[in-house]
Amino acid sequence: MSDQETSDQTPASAPGPALRPVRGAAHRAVAALAVAALAWVVRAVWHVRLAMTGQPASGPPDQGGGQHRPLTALEDSYHQVSSVGGAVTVLCALAFLSWLDRVRDNARALSGAEPRYGSFWLYLGWILPVVNLWIPRGVVADAHRSVFPDRRLPAVVNWWWALWLAGLVGGAGLIYTDSTNEVIARAYTDVLPLLAADAVIVAAAGTAALMIRTLTTAQQRRMDETALTGRPGTAP
Repeated sequence: MSDQETSDQTPASAPGPALRPVRGAAHRAVAALAVAALAWVVRAVWHVRLAMTGQPASGPPDQGGGQHRPLTALEDSYHQVSSVGGAVTVLCALAFLSWLDRVRDNARALSGAEPRYGSFWLYLGWILPVVNLWIPRGVVADAHRSVFPDRRLPAVVNWWWALWLAGLVGGAGLIYTDSTNEVIARAYTDVLPLLAADAVIVAAAGTAALMIRTLTTAQQRRMDETALTGRPGTAP
């Protein structure tokens, strides 16, 4: 058999996975974080307003035994602020996950290695008890380290995660068991823990935005280098 015939019968190597544009997703995630931070600042302002106004003589909104008194205008507006803040937080989470999904896909294409944590953990790792204390950070760290194994993980990743955990378990932050009326009662009687939780969440949003910018910039530079060499995937 001739060399030409052998060459014709040799299957061409499959192209590597395509790189996905990441800057747009990063910009959307940062913008969503900014809006979420603003929503929590507004929430903090309402906490201060409630504390300064003081609890009405009729007592807290939840009177006990399943009884509730009519809300004041300020209390009713706090319910609206809280609802808007919750909706903004959900949209922010979706934007963040969209960015992280692209970063993970690009890390797989650039490194040729499968992620340490599968897609299952990308989403459910945030809400499953106990494992949500470390897996989301692990997903972010793995995406960066697989592309840059010789570099130290940027410190901003650890700052973001520490603030996220503080907001998560702070008792009045991102996830808590109190109803909105119970939070109103707490603002009347002990507002400082609420304000501390608000500050931590705003700080977590700020560090998350800085982390997104840091990791995106590093990955984009590697993608640009890949575009020049034509490996391992197609340039965005």
